Amino acid sequence: MDLPIPALALADPPVTVRRPGIVQAPLVFASPHSGRDYSPSFLAASRLDALRLRRSEDSFVDELFADIPALGMPLVTASFPRAWCDANREPWELDPTMFADALPGWVNTASPRVGAGLGTIARVVASGEGIYRGKLRFAEAEARIRACWEPFHAALTAEVEATHARFGACVLIDCHSMPANSLPPRSQVDIVLGDAHGTACAPAVMLAVEQALTHQGFSVRRNDPYAGGFITRHYGRPHQGVHAVQIEINRTLYMDEARIERLGAFAAVRDRLSRAVAAIAAHTAVAAPA
Repeated sequence: MDLPIPALALADPPVTVRRPGIVQAPLVFASPHSGRDYSPSFLAASRLDALRLRRSEDSFVDELFADIPALGMPLVTASFPRAWCDANREPWELDPTMFADALPGWVNTASPRVGAGLGTIARVVASGEGIYRGKLRFAEAEARIRACWEPFHAALTAEVEATHARFGACVLIDCHSMPANSLPPRSQVDIVLGDAHGTACAPAVMLAVEQALTHQGFSVRRNDPYAGGFITRHYGRPHQGVHAVQIEINRTLYMDEARIERLGAFAAVRDRLSRAVAAIAAHTAVAAPA
């Protein structure tokens, strides 16, 4: 069965940029996976209910970092769900088995993400369950990428470039969450930082981020099991003064993973993260040119 192409009727704009009144430090924050704007047409095309679709989200991560603009830095967030379009992938990582028609030859059909069912348009949710009742058409994937992926990255690129132009450097913090069961047994940590094994960020910047988090009582590990996705690897160009760090926060700190609900500790975790961000900003702040 081929699925009709759902209308791209998102309730909200695909990307929101929250900017401070005065930029205080050369940092940009992004939350590409916390979007929860599930259109009725998407839900109708899926074999999963809304709760199971939401398990692919980095739920509430945008709220954990909601203080960023008040601290003097921009926050770029996606409103569209990861299960609809994944902004932390290359723009054209697509699984040909999902589509009724042939994909153009320039589409990346062979990446490990595609093989796992987690391309730009995902075949499965994080639990491994298939999303769709039938096959899509390439025009549907193209419409989502044009309407969601491209505006998100246009906005993020603009903030990174503006920050770099203002300060001569930019640190991009890509904000995510991780399920507790993604970590090896008996090795639970609060936060995993990824810098693509040292290629996306200068060591001194990575150390400053790590120390700010540990000072707030978080246990931190580097690059295992998350070394950074497309955003970290694409934007991180330390030799050009642009550093990228992916942050994965253990969901058990702040949410009930089964119900997708905030825990009572949510506000305290948010406050600890805000204090860590303030310390990172103080370390990296550079006077803006006159």
